Amino acid sequence: MPQFFTASDGARLAYADEGEGLPLLCLSGLTRTGGDFDYVAPHLSGVRLIRPDYRGRGASDWTGAATYTVPREARDAVELLDHLGIGSTAILGTSRGGLIGMFLAATAKDRMRGLCLNDVGPEIDRAGLEKIFNYVGRNPAVGTHAELAAALPWLMTGFAGVPDERWMAEARLHYTQTPDGLRITYDPTLREAFIGAFEGEPADLWPLFDACAGLPLALIRGANSDLLSPATAAEMRRRRPDMIFAEVPGRAHIPFLDEPESLAAIRDFLKAVA
Repeated sequence: MPQFFTASDGARLAYADEGEGLPLLCLSGLTRTGGDFDYVAPHLSGVRLIRPDYRGRGASDWTGAATYTVPREARDAVELLDHLGIGSTAILGTSRGGLIGMFLAATAKDRMRGLCLNDVGPEIDRAGLEKIFNYVGRNPAVGTHAELAAALPWLMTGFAGVPDERWMAEARLHYTQTPDGLRITYDPTLREAFIGAFEGEPADLWPLFDACAGLPLALIRGANSDLLSPATAAEMRRRRPDMIFAEVPGRAHIPFLDEPESLAAIRDFLKAVA
């Protein structure tokens, strides 16, 4: 069962807090919940795993499109740490969560011990964005988890060697079965917030990445990712030659994080943080 805290604007936000040891704040993808880390959690030991549901997602309050922004979600993360009495934490950030992690490096670096990025960087390829534009805020056309699980291998291009049970787990994790079909587990107005954030000229996010200077840093990239290009990953490695890096074969956006390459990078990152 989730636990809850109240953010400074009155929103009731959900989180899970499990284990003991090094605090590891797990920040999920755009439309996801703390369940993003269900696959990696059994492989981690000696960590206190903290997994919030962002506002508008999962069990957290829906607070409207204007509040679904990286700065507000970063503030919520800091307020969760305050609520838990945690001074600083390592961060594992998947996609949107990695952007929040970089924002925190620029605005609240004293609360961070290090950042591990899962398939995201300071430049986001347009092809990957347009794929997100196509589905964010919309319910699937199929009516059951079984139908969606059968369709995912064809929809999720760039993934290979994924067993059927994983696709079923993904369908159940990210969509709720109702009498009227499958429904998303987040506020549909996230669509307008997301599209609005990427209208016009793209923002320069490299200063956020450079703000990670002095922090242990890791990057996991899906070898077939259409969101994080090889060129962007190469530039990140040029700027941070000490950055732990892993590329996961047979994965696009995003690796599940329980692949051998992902686990090796995460474990090396946790050693560097410790």
